[in-house]
Amino acid sequence: MKTAYTADQIRGAERTLMARLPEGALMQRAAHGLAAACADLLGRVYGARVVLLVGSGDNGGDALYAGERLARRGARVAAVLAGSRTHEAGLRAFLRAGGRVAGQDAVADADLIVDGLVGIGATGALREPYARLAEEANAAHGTIVAVDVPSGVEASTGQVAGAAVRARVTVTMGAYKTGLLVDPGAAHTGRVELVDIGLGPFLPDPDVAAPTHADVEDLLPRPGNESDKYRRGVLGVAAGSDLYTGAAVLAVGGALRAGAGMVRYAGTHEPVQQVRAHWPEAVITPLDRPSIEDVGRVQAWLLGPGLGTGDWAHELAARVLASDVPVLIDADGLTLVARDRSLLRRRAPVLITPHAGELSRLIGVSREDIEAARLEHARRAAAELGVTVLLKGSTTVVAEEARPVRVNETGTSWLATGGTGDVLSGVAGALLAQGLCCYDAGSVGAYVHGLAGRLAARGAPLTAAGVAAAVPEAIRSVTANPAPERREPRSTTRPS
Repeated sequence: MKTAYTADQIRGAERTLMARLPEGALMQRAAHGLAAACADLLGRVYGARVVLLVGSGDNGGDALYAGERLARRGARVAAVLAGSRTHEAGLRAFLRAGGRVAGQDAVADADLIVDGLVGIGATGALREPYARLAEEANAAHGTIVAVDVPSGVEASTGQVAGAAVRARVTVTMGAYKTGLLVDPGAAHTGRVELVDIGLGPFLPDPDVAAPTHADVEDLLPRPGNESDKYRRGVLGVAAGSDLYTGAAVLAVGGALRAGAGMVRYAGTHEPVQQVRAHWPEAVITPLDRPSIEDVGRVQAWLLGPGLGTGDWAHELAARVLASDVPVLIDADGLTLVARDRSLLRRRAPVLITPHAGELSRLIGVSREDIEAARLEHARRAAAELGVTVLLKGSTTVVAEEARPVRVNETGTSWLATGGTGDVLSGVAGALLAQGLCCYDAGSVGAYVHGLAGRLAARGAPLTAAGVAAAVPEAIRSVTANPAPERREPRSTTRPS
């Protein structure tokens, strides 16, 4: 797992490590890594124009010591001293190396801008002159490198309250910070480079974790020699209606493509006809009343996509949620639960897969507030509702009480189209039926779905059916040829 930590967790580890090192050693390690990253970006250091935006804290000191190193290699380095005070030893070293102090107009002509305005402890909106300098840096032509976290992004949450630096590269020290992995902050980081300064042995359990190829490979169920269709997991799907037939087709397709041994579909006449035509592999039970008595034994249920929200749908949802197996609830199922929270009073596990609007109805918080603080509200919903929450959006997160939130780093903005969420619910539902817990099924499902979105899009518009078709290739890319991790710039996962 790629693990990330809050500002308090990082500072606690730093205090422990600094007590064992000579004074200033930790900052020198950070400055060395920062200078190396800047030099790589510049290519040719000699003669390059570098501007440091220097705040009052240790980030400003890191920037000054890195500027010292670049100046000694022949770069023309200027420092804009924006704070009420400046790291004195760093400034002396910087000036001795040939660096100079300049006004903020120097930003416009820089080849490289180093953002050392505020550190990981900053919260809320940037104050002046920091806010103005952040906007000027964003408007300049120079490449921006952020120190630890882009100024204006809260390190512990990813929240952005006003102006914030948009970096091309963020050089973060010691460990990833939560706000670098979660939007809206993640949209400001560019590529994140981690500098090892020795914090590892002193870090606590992480705040959040992002699964990697290797993690997903370990978690994905695989059939054994003794497997049959029943041992591989049977998923019941209660989805679709005469108005929304496609939701049933896409959810069943996602489940079949994700390896369910059998999918038992239960629905009314029109979606039954469509599912039968598209997926002859599915075992179909036509429903003339809202009952699941004739469906047969399943290991998990998928409830909700396109189901409708009337009395008939409510009764069917109540029957499904009265079962003793895990249930994934999506789309219309979430609307039904928002109206009648008593439906969630069950002993078996529940995984819900809302977008921000659906979660808004469940916990009574505005969509805008949820999107601005995704971690906070996913955690709140998990605790309040007693379920596992897969919150879809620009950053998809999976929250379960008393566990680190998992952040999904696969996906593409092309997934923001109708029906892709139905495919995701099918994929995650199939993983539930194959024996993964809700926490793992949500995490692995989001990861595979995001990879399938990239494969289906390849830089162009996609369809939900195309995403479902790409699921086996996505799984194959994880299990047959694990790849080094990378984050696509500004990549998002926005299933509808």
